[in-house]
Amino acid sequence: MYGKILIRCDLEVRTGMHIGGSSAFSAIGAVDSPVVRDPYTSYPIVPGSSLKGKLRTLLARSICQDIEHMPVFDKDDERILRLFGSSEPVRRSRLQFADAFLSNAKELSNVGVTEVKTENAISRANSVANPRQIERVIAGAKFGVSIVYDVTDPAQVEEDLSLLAKGMKLLQMDYLGGHGSRGSGRVSLKNFALEGYGAQVDLSHLKSLFDEVDSYELFSV
Repeated sequence: MYGKILIRCDLEVRTGMHIGGSSAFSAIGAVDSPVVRDPYTSYPIVPGSSLKGKLRTLLARSICQDIEHMPVFDKDDERILRLFGSSEPVRRSRLQFADAFLSNAKELSNVGVTEVKTENAISRANSVANPRQIERVIAGAKFGVSIVYDVTDPAQVEEDLSLLAKGMKLLQMDYLGGHGSRGSGRVSLKNFALEGYGAQVDLSHLKSLFDEVDSYELFSV
């Protein structure tokens, strides 16, 4: 290994976002589908696995050009495999995603961090409604994203991070979490910063890749 690059940014929620937690022990009258939370603070989090999985899927779709016949994970494009890893054969991921924690809780203290959205599933056979309640992180919430990239081949750093930046652009045209086809989960990625540790690379040039993501604002409120 030649070093590491730490990539930081803010993930801002643009429409209510639902990344589900466990409702196995919900009390009577509790929301049907709660969001995942940090057990220490009780604030919502964005699990690193959710962000990693979404970025990988978006990139795999964009490369295979056939979302109806996606490859199995271990048959992804070589560029995706070296970024995200595989299990058969075992291949280490160059990217490490940390859980993202809420960074502007004080700003949201007057309105709360989450909302409850009530939806109805209407039976076409008899028009009977089946209401459900979904907890969502409110628009305006911000989470601190941290991703570590392992520099194992300096010649591939720019290509790797260009692909990561592409995935982040695609995410801003898609959604994070559940219920995206009904408007939930639109996010923006802002305020990128890169730090190098033992990596002999041009960080200013690499940051320009993410500055394009920062300026890419498809959805705004």
